[in-house]
Amino acid sequence: MTAQRKGVLLRLDPAVHDALARWATDEMRSTNAQIDYVIRAALAEAGRLPKDAKPPRPRGRPRAGD
Repeated sequence: MTAQRKGVLLRLDPAVHDALARWATDEMRSTNAQIDYVIRAALAEAGRLPKDAKPPRPRGRPRAGD
């Protein structure tokens, strides 16, 4: 059984979204995965990443059955 993930509605300036999407492509991530990466990095830098936070999903498509 996989852990439940929360969805959020995020409104971004179109130019910011485009820059984020380009960055995600450069890093071979989806835009959603890039947002998760950036938020986790900011939380870790601020010392606010919860100790019980599950690690991010690995890059690429999930294997069958995951």
